[in-house]
Amino acid sequence: MDIFGLFAFLGGLGMFLYGMYIMSEGLELAAGDRLRSLLEKMTKNRFLGVLVGAGVTAIIQSSSATTVMVVGFVNAKLMDLSQAIGVIMGANIGTTITAQILAFNISSYAPLILFIGAAMFMFMKKKLMKNIGVIILGAGGLFVGMSIMSDSLAPLKNNEAFVSILSAFENPVLSVLSGAFFTAIIQSSSAAVGIVQAFASQGVLSFDVAVFIVMGMNIGTCITAVLASLSAGRASKRAALMHVLFNVIGTILFGTALLIFPSIIRGIESLSPGEPSRQIANLHLIFNICTTVVLFPFASLIVKLVKLIIPLKGEGKLAEKRLVYLDKNIVLTPSIAVTQAHREVCRMGHITCENYEKAINAFFTMNDDLAKEILEVEDTINYLNHQIAGCIVHLRALGLNDADLQKLGMMFHVINDIERIGDHAENIAEYELIASSEKMRISEVGLAELKIMANRSLDMFKEGLSIYENENFSRLPIASEIEEEVDVLQETLINNHINRLMEERCDPRGGVMFIDMVTDLERCADHAINIAYSIKGEQSSIDNQFLTKQRKRNEQKEKEKRMYIVKSE
Repeated sequence: MDIFGLFAFLGGLGMFLYGMYIMSEGLELAAGDRLRSLLEKMTKNRFLGVLVGAGVTAIIQSSSATTVMVVGFVNAKLMDLSQAIGVIMGANIGTTITAQILAFNISSYAPLILFIGAAMFMFMKKKLMKNIGVIILGAGGLFVGMSIMSDSLAPLKNNEAFVSILSAFENPVLSVLSGAFFTAIIQSSSAAVGIVQAFASQGVLSFDVAVFIVMGMNIGTCITAVLASLSAGRASKRAALMHVLFNVIGTILFGTALLIFPSIIRGIESLSPGEPSRQIANLHLIFNICTTVVLFPFASLIVKLVKLIIPLKGEGKLAEKRLVYLDKNIVLTPSIAVTQAHREVCRMGHITCENYEKAINAFFTMNDDLAKEILEVEDTINYLNHQIAGCIVHLRALGLNDADLQKLGMMFHVINDIERIGDHAENIAEYELIASSEKMRISEVGLAELKIMANRSLDMFKEGLSIYENENFSRLPIASEIEEEVDVLQETLINNHINRLMEERCDPRGGVMFIDMVTDLERCADHAINIAYSIKGEQSSIDNQFLTKQRKRNEQKEKEKRMYIVKSE
């Protein structure tokens, strides 16, 4: 092979890899919502998990992408390890479809396929048709690249130096290691097997050597999941290790069987005599099916081994300062990430609700330690607010459908309302610390009234959060009633407080805190009703406008009452 032959090979390789990439992207865009449904609903049963893993990987043409999604799902608690191992086993089978497709000799039609895909992508207006065009374009690029690579490799079969290098790969261990190393570099077993098919189709690589190289490629493809797990939690590292163990054990068992019974190699070869590319595709398929069948009964043992090697070390606390349902691997699959973003928002809401309830308890029990704990959790709430907002911004730029874009838009408002309630919880905790240190006193009657309003404000937050989390439209009237009750309590408590001040039955310093406390409780109820009405989408903006006007009227009343209190003092 001269320098121009090398250029041709590299160009063909580039076209081949890019074709595989855009075909996978097009397939995922066309089937994104279906993927979410399949992976969320059909992985409860391990056998179904195998079928789902095979199906999803066959659709998106990438076992690496599937296993990366699995790593993200385990980290996001969408599935546990028992479900994940089934999907991983299925992904190994689904990835063999690419090799079967490449084994068809349609290189003469590849330029036409490329043209049809490009024309559909350029001139079709419907999003689905454009996505189909991307799929066809990628398939065309795949076959054109394969054809260029194969033609450029033809001279190597007569090159003595190259043949002598290949003779070193007759050692099975070296073949497995080289296959694993090469696949780890390009991070795609489908692409790596396709390149081996190109070598074999020109007689450059013998089937006996290709057998062990292909098995090594199944190990090398694990690198993508391993890299994806490095920045995630220990649960995702478990999923990645499970993928590695499954492929390593499968390679050892199948490789040992081939060495003991070499007639198996001859049997696979005889299935497609004179078709090296098809022989390798069949080998890839048979290897992955056999390893899945053999190891499927031992899946629970593999899960236990992984848990033993990587213990969780107490992860999973509600108020942990990290994203639980969202990570960079989940965001790579936007249709799934929208659901996960909703779960992350709800988690932030539950953390804030728990903190708000603790703030109320700290205030009425004069518990300094609990009040300080609330201030610490507030830092986590602020962190989640910024992180979720960043993920939402990223997702909005990924071409989602209108319904998902609307959901993301409302999430911005919801996390803002939740964060504001967190701020009010912080205020209440600070009131407790000030009252405790400065011996400030609120009358027993005032405390009893505040307790009633605090409990109703907390009920409003729990109701609003539940409505948002479950999209329960039927509960909206109940939420509105609670919010109106809190508004009435605000006005009543302030009037009662003014009367107590005028009758000198209340400490003026404690009176200022009383007014501030009432204001915080009422504001929390306002933010909670916003959260509830966010499920109505655009309609919620009308309701929010009404609530904003109502709050402005309340603010004006408070100013007038504060002025009156000052004059009275």
